[in-house]
Amino acid sequence: MNKQIVRYVVGRLLQVEALLLILPLIVSFIYKEASIYKMSFFAVIIFLLVMGQLLAFKMPTNTRLTAREGFVIVALSWILFSFFGGLPFVINGDIPSLVDAFFETSSGFTTTGSSILTDVEVLAYSSLFWRSFTHLVGGMGILVFALAILPKIDSQSVNIMKAETPGPTFGKLVSKLSTSARLLYIIYLAMTAVVVLLLYIGGMSFFDSLLHAFGVAGTGGFGIRNGSVAPYETPYFEWVIGFGMLVFGINFNLIYLFLIGKFKQVWQSEELKWYIWIVIGAIGLISLNLLSTYDSILKLIRDVFFTVSSIITTTGFSTADFGQWPLFSQMILLLLMFVGACAGSTAGGLKVSRVVVYAKIFVAEIKRMANPSRIVTVLYDKKSLNKNTKHSVANYLVIYFLLFAGILVLITLDAPDFLSGFSAVAATFNNIGPALGVVGPAHSFAELNDLSKIILSFSMLAGRLEIFPILILFAPRTWKR
Repeated sequence: MNKQIVRYVVGRLLQVEALLLILPLIVSFIYKEASIYKMSFFAVIIFLLVMGQLLAFKMPTNTRLTAREGFVIVALSWILFSFFGGLPFVINGDIPSLVDAFFETSSGFTTTGSSILTDVEVLAYSSLFWRSFTHLVGGMGILVFALAILPKIDSQSVNIMKAETPGPTFGKLVSKLSTSARLLYIIYLAMTAVVVLLLYIGGMSFFDSLLHAFGVAGTGGFGIRNGSVAPYETPYFEWVIGFGMLVFGINFNLIYLFLIGKFKQVWQSEELKWYIWIVIGAIGLISLNLLSTYDSILKLIRDVFFTVSSIITTTGFSTADFGQWPLFSQMILLLLMFVGACAGSTAGGLKVSRVVVYAKIFVAEIKRMANPSRIVTVLYDKKSLNKNTKHSVANYLVIYFLLFAGILVLITLDAPDFLSGFSAVAATFNNIGPALGVVGPAHSFAELNDLSKIILSFSMLAGRLEIFPILILFAPRTWKR
């Protein structure tokens, strides 16, 4: 373990967080908030700058950065960003509990959208801004952002990007990694700006448009009104946000190919086709199940479309209390929580690509058992999957469910019923946001005790980082020479 490069990179990243906190500080001045809000952000900014300088005062002579260092840097930076990012809420009193603040900020950076707040409308503008802005930063990735602006940590940093990028595979857009990171962020921010513009011209205030766009882009879903998007009661906003969530659930490599005119390559993506059909199928099945409960077909389709978009992209915005829907519809939504959207997007979950591969391996094994002498080839995107790839995705599924089961056992000590406990773990581990039962869209995670909140905070971090960085960080062998 090259501890010196870990120290250096983490120190630089803490300085990056200090720079990000300047934005909510500016918002505090714009809205002429009380001095405690300005002081809460200013104090944390100074602390992070000093701490970052102490850690990164000197570039280490050995800059070797292997996969192990990459995993440790990613895990450490996400935990520290969540902890220090929550301090302003504690200092200004909007979220007095340190555990609650850590939960809320972890939920923000991991783009989960789960909340311990029962009344978000009492928060100051600066707190609302920072809370939603964490979605924008965490959506594409803290380290991807750092690579885009800190060229000195570009060397061998492919291991950092691999550890942070969601999905079973990682690919660069161009040969130089820092250039790839900049391209990703340019596309990401441009798409976010489009969402802001569409909401603003529809009549939403600029501040509200900005914060909702942060949630759409990061597929996070922090609401800035009690009731999420529902209080606006504007179908136009629901369609814009609904389609926006689906677009941000697409692999950004495909979006890049689309923007440079390689439409054929985009449409050849097997994952994209499955993603579209899963969305259409879920909307159709839930609509049929709810048909007798709605007076308006248009309202039915709009609510179901928005909810399916929100759940499969793991965003968490809501316009309807799906906790009151029939069990069949709730089970479909629960399945979508596990599936998630595309690899390489800002969404959580297992990812459509993995689910498709699991299905194909399952079918291949059935064929092989029926005819042992038959050679069955598993194809994905018209390419044969090698043995290592199949083992990798299979091993991930085993670790995923073992960890899920372990977290669930711990949460059931506090959860009032199985549905609430199971869906709480599903919602946090897959970075969804609202769950079912007492932690459904009409409620919050406030009723859980501090231990459960800490466990679910790490559940969100493990889910966003796809398990391995968190496991490796806490493995004793990691820190040995």
